[in-house]
Amino acid sequence: MLELLKNLASWLTSSAQWAGPEGIAARLLEHLEYSVLATLAAAVLALPIGLLIGHTGRGAFLAVNVSSFGRALPTVGLVTLVFLAGGLSVWPVYVSLVALAVPVIITNTYAGMAAVDPEVKDAAKGVGLRGHQVLWQVELPLALPLIMTGIRLATVQVVATATIAAYVSFGGLGRYVFDGLAQRDLVQVLGGAALVAVLAVIADLALGGLQRLLFRGRPAAAR
Repeated sequence: MLELLKNLASWLTSSAQWAGPEGIAARLLEHLEYSVLATLAAAVLALPIGLLIGHTGRGAFLAVNVSSFGRALPTVGLVTLVFLAGGLSVWPVYVSLVALAVPVIITNTYAGMAAVDPEVKDAAKGVGLRGHQVLWQVELPLALPLIMTGIRLATVQVVATATIAAYVSFGGLGRYVFDGLAQRDLVQVLGGAALVAVLAVIADLALGGLQRLLFRGRPAAAR
């Protein structure tokens, strides 16, 4: 075990391992590209749906159940299905990662909107604000902490799952895991897994810090 950890440390700190088009730096950038683009696409799709459902109160049952179904989808199976339907491209990776992130963002956005006190909304309407003004000026600011939590959770899940890009012969840190398994190179497998775990933790800490910075004046429960 000690020898394995020593070899792992050597693998992670080797300058040769970080250089070149197949080095850790290049794979890390690829992994970040998949993760950031997928999370942004998921947010663009999910936020309007969550805001609309939370504001109107319509479609909540359907949205929650669709979200639960989406979270139950096997990501690798979805990648394979899209890959077979669309051919060799990076799109199966993005479709699968977006499908993973959308349910979390919808659920938290709806929950944040639903948590807004009805009396606050009634008071806003009482001073003359219209429906869209209540949404943007009252409901959304109050719901933002939970919405941010949803985006944070979705980001971490996407970062941890973006290894599937290597499953269909693309890059990212998952390349080390799949190549290591094929070559029976345990050090490479552990190295890839460790890098993904560290990246997910860093993403969580960074977004958590941003969330605390943005909402530091609010009660802890609201964050």
